[in-house]
Amino acid sequence: MKLQQYQVDAFASRAFEGNPAAVCPLEGWLDDGLLQAIAEENNLSETAFFVAAGDRFDLRWFTPVAEVDLCGHATLAAAHVLFEIIGHAEPVIHFTTRSGALHVRRQGRLLEMDFPAMPAAPCATPAALLAGLGRPPLEVLAADDYLAIFASEADIRALTPDHGSLGRLDLRGVIVSAPGVAVDFVSRFFAPKYGIPEDPVTGSAHCVLAPYWAGRLGKRTLTARQVSKRGGDVGCKLQGERVLLSGSAITVMASEMRFAT
Repeated sequence: MKLQQYQVDAFASRAFEGNPAAVCPLEGWLDDGLLQAIAEENNLSETAFFVAAGDRFDLRWFTPVAEVDLCGHATLAAAHVLFEIIGHAEPVIHFTTRSGALHVRRQGRLLEMDFPAMPAAPCATPAALLAGLGRPPLEVLAADDYLAIFASEADIRALTPDHGSLGRLDLRGVIVSAPGVAVDFVSRFFAPKYGIPEDPVTGSAHCVLAPYWAGRLGKRTLTARQVSKRGGDVGCKLQGERVLLSGSAITVMASEMRFAT
């Protein structure tokens, strides 16, 4: 079997920044075990697979160890491949996913993703979270991930997490965030139980971050930067129960995967 595959740096304005994702267009769905094996072989935080379904595309995302319900940067990467390589002519791409309908619109050099907002609620601080982060946050909230709020961007950059402790948490991962110096807020994201010690730029985390910071700062259009080693910028706009996330992407590799089935 031969499959075409692309590696795309998402939330990046040039190669080798942002978050790399593999994108694999398919003519029809393969066995789930094979999809997982491809994602493990790629060993990136996410591999995106899509199949055309009428005027929409069915889209799925796999980490090296599991399928996930929502992934922002791999959605951005998949839309980039459809627009820039496959030549999708319409201004909006409609995806059907495990998190419902997602839409990506071309906005000049940026792509704007229409995602569900995921407001977090205050919660007790798990002992594994304190052990994993090494210092107490100002407050802790929970949605699909824990959200730990700190006082400053310097606090976020200085964290050296214990991934063994964070991997014992019951939720998917941990978002840490604080007010930014040059942007409205900064963040990092850790999901060791899904094979991702630290994700370079996490679109889905901003579905949680945007409602929090919109409420705290009293503004619905926000600038954000994920301050991982690679780093990446995410534009956020809260619209009711939806969040519009914008960023750019760069294709850095095109390859052909060959294997026997």
